[in-house]
This record gives sequence, C-alpha cells and structure tokens, in this order.
Amino acid sequence: MASRMTTKVVIWLVLIVSMTIPASAQIPPSSAELSAYRGLHAAAAKGDAGEIERLVKTAAPIEARDSHGRTPLHVAAFMGQQDAAHILMKLGANPNAMEAQKYDIVTIASVSNDVPMLKVALAGGNSAANITSPYEGTALIAAAHLGHDEVVRILIAAKAPLDHVNNLGWTALIESIVLGDGGKRHVACLDALVKAGANVNIADRSGITPLKLARGRGFDEMVKILEASVVK
Repeated sequence: MASRMTTKVVIWLVLIVSMTIPASAQIPPSSAELSAYRGLHAAAAKGDAGEIERLVKTAAPIEARDSHGRTPLHVAAFMGQQDAAHILMKLGANPNAMEAQKYDIVTIASVSNDVPMLKVALAGGNSAANITSPYEGTALIAAAHLGHDEVVRILIAAKAPLDHVNNLGWTALIESIVLGDGGKRHVACLDALVKAGANVNIADRSGITPLKLARGRGFDEMVKILEASVVK
C-alpha cells in the first residue's frame, strides 16, 4: 500500500513539474530587432534570396551574430523563410550552428511545427542528432513534447536518436506523456516512437516507467500502446 502511495505521489509531482516547464525556451527576433537588422540578417528576415546572394558575393559575413547569437540562417528559420535558408546553406552557412540558447534550425523548425523549413534544414545538412536547447535534448524530444506528430515522423526518418535522455531525465517518449495532453497528436507521437523502436522501458529519474506515467495520467490510448510493447 505504501509503495502504491509513493508512486502516486511521485507521479503527481511529475505532473506539477511538467506544468512549470515552458513549451519553448527559444527567443525569436523581436519586432525591434527585425527593424534594426541590416545586411544579411535583414535579407534573411525578409526572405530576399537575391539580396542574400549579392551580399555574400561582396564578402558579407555569412556567420555574423546578433545580440542573441543568431546567424542570418537562424533568423531565416525563425521567420519561416525557406528560400533564404536554402540559399544561405548553399552559399556556405553552417547548417548546424547553434544560437545563444543552443538551438539549431532543425530544432527551431520542429518547435514551430514548420515542416517545409524542417525539410530544408535536413536537406541542407542540419543533423537531427544534434544535442540542442538548455535542456540538452534533441529536436525529436521537443517535437514529441509539443505533439508535432508529422515532425516526429520526419525526424525519426532522419535518424534522430530515439532514446536520448535530456537533463530533466526524460526521453522523447516520456515527454510525449508527461508534457502532453493525452490527445490524438501526442498519442500519434508516442505511437510513432514505439513503432520506430524507442525503448519503452527507460524510466524517469524516479524510476517510473512510461507505462506507469501514462496510467497515472489516465491516458488510456497511450496505455494500450505501451502495454502491447513493454518488455515484462
């Protein structure tokens, strides 16, 4: 009985913690920053591929950083400017560069559920395996957290690490549960991860398995998927 009570208390604490974690620690350019941008940062924000090419040919620094460590490529990703991102990488911009909060453009696109930008980033050489964010996670963990199921499937196909554990002690599979709402899209994320071979037996730091976490939250569809996959 005491053991059951302890498990329930720990699950409740996980729920409380999950409510305090922001959906994104990313800092997109503010309106003031966008107005102040010049050169490649301004061209990237506007999606002006022609101006980007002209500026790079005149030796404009393609890896220049703004006050938040954003390169023009990061700005293009934040602003959803796929053509700008494509030409920047074609002209030599580092596709795996991190801004000040340790986000690359794959993670930026994944958090914003920008599938076209995600495909451009991956095609340009940005690795889905990068360890990103202040949580030392991955784009896959961020997407699973937010219920971006199409993004999750794309990242799985791009060989994102399925079982990476971030500094909260959570995998993508766990985040789809503890930071999800149990709805259709989070269920789809969990299902895609399980079908891809994610380890359903990796527990959180308190030793609670994904199955117990899903049961504790009353996420019946997730429970069914996990019950069919868990190694007993």
